[in-house]
Amino acid sequence: MVRTVLVTGGASGIGRGLATAFAARGDRVVIADIDEDAAAAASRDLGCDHLQVDIADASSVATAVHRAGPVDVLVNNAGLIAVGGLLVDLSPDDFDRVVRVNFRGTFLMTQAVARQMIARGEGGAIVNITSIGARQPTTALGAYEATKAAVEALTRSSALEFAQFGIRVNSVAPGPVLTEMLRMAMPEGSPARTAWQARIPLDRMAEVEDVAPAAVFLASPEARHITGASIQVDGGQLLT
Repeated sequence: MVRTVLVTGGASGIGRGLATAFAARGDRVVIADIDEDAAAAASRDLGCDHLQVDIADASSVATAVHRAGPVDVLVNNAGLIAVGGLLVDLSPDDFDRVVRVNFRGTFLMTQAVARQMIARGEGGAIVNITSIGARQPTTALGAYEATKAAVEALTRSSALEFAQFGIRVNSVAPGPVLTEMLRMAMPEGSPARTAWQARIPLDRMAEVEDVAPAAVFLASPEARHITGASIQVDGGQLLT
């Protein structure tokens, strides 16, 4: 059976790695991204479909989910981490922006796809990409980490509510992942990268390819009795 897998924020970074992994499995992958040009380029490279969506806008979400067709697997990956700063310095507008994308956006996508899955009556799987920051705080990332904690709570609530419809909801919580953006912010050998790596028992930051297998598994039939769970992919950082 060829499934339709909708990956938000799939044009780059972790999202592109997720899209690549699901496509390699033989699924029909739809890359959904706010940057339509980037989504189109990624879809050409990977042989996937693509569409433009603003996950924080209900109308845009409804249109995108309709265009994607019947969705078997939703991967809520799109998110914003650029809003940083100490909580006492964070502006309400910046706080609202990260909440709007990370939490509201995940809620809107989950709601729209779940409604479609329930109407079809064939079940489905939803995988939310969160962060170990939901459980282990880092200075100046309070707004971002609060939204990821909220998505972890949403994962459990939706897993409970959707179970009767055969829809499983789980999350993958990575530690720091060496996306192109992070590589630029923390070059090899930089003090910031060395300091962060020292927090990780396995002594390295995750590659994008380290995150995807957990999401692929949670969306697979092999995980048919797993719902409401969160798998950390952090090299053991939460143990410290």
